[in-house]
Amino acid sequence: MSTLSIIVPLLFMASLGYFVTAKGPFRKEHIGGISLFTFYLSIPAFLFCNMYNADLVKSFALESLLAFYLPVLAIFAIGSGLYYWSKDNGASARSPMFGLSCSYSNTILVGLPLIVGALGEGVMGNVFAIITFHSALLFAMTFLLSARFGTTAHGLRNSLKGIVVNPIVLSITLGLILNLFNVPLNDELFSALSLLSQPALACALFVLGANLSFYKITNDWHFALVATSIKLILLPLCVYVTGHYLLDLASTELAIVVLLSASPLGVNAYLIAMQVQALQPVVASTVVLSTLLSTLTMSIWLTILL
Repeated sequence: MSTLSIIVPLLFMASLGYFVTAKGPFRKEHIGGISLFTFYLSIPAFLFCNMYNADLVKSFALESLLAFYLPVLAIFAIGSGLYYWSKDNGASARSPMFGLSCSYSNTILVGLPLIVGALGEGVMGNVFAIITFHSALLFAMTFLLSARFGTTAHGLRNSLKGIVVNPIVLSITLGLILNLFNVPLNDELFSALSLLSQPALACALFVLGANLSFYKITNDWHFALVATSIKLILLPLCVYVTGHYLLDLASTELAIVVLLSASPLGVNAYLIAMQVQALQPVVASTVVLSTLLSTLTMSIWLTILL
């Protein structure tokens, strides 16, 4: 597939969600209902079905995990350090929150549909092996470091509990367990789950576009621009160098880790900012700015990788 044929359908669904919410008949409560269906039913069914059928031997490759997570952790540290040493900010919960804004990727709403369009559903097992630990690791680090700078650990406990019972994590874990132990599923049940999973990616992109209408770019746009530049340029470049030159990944595995890392800042980062009471305007602005600019940067990466 050409880069244009991959990007245009994704942009169409996201743009449709934005315009029918910002200009059309859809209101915030309508999008809330679609979001509940998408993230509690359709996407979990999609993830479960694909993990259940995944080739586990090929999916959990240590080299791919290292190629993705080593740069992510490094960028988290760099982003936190940059904010820590910036003028008039100093040590506070804002530093790890800025680090999260530079390193946390929207793997479900953007990375997953893009990879499916570019590489097909056969690589889903490799994708899930990476994103399973993504939120848990980065959110836990953010809360722990925020607690170090005075934020209570109550948010950490609630967040980790929420991650454990998260329907996305549960669906991947359940599919992994049944696949690992070769547990057969009733054909009718699997067909029903497959039917439920069909609108998952389209709904995810629609909800992403709709959510962008709720966020605005604030006066802290310069911090958002720095975080966006690190997130969309430096992070995927580090992943590419690590995967290609240090770990010698195959082309498909390299494309997966780079495209996941090149995804814009995930919307869930704003929820974490709300919990730690730090940088909410900056994070919201970074979500909007990185999502808009990612259409260009991810097109460039697709051209390089495919």
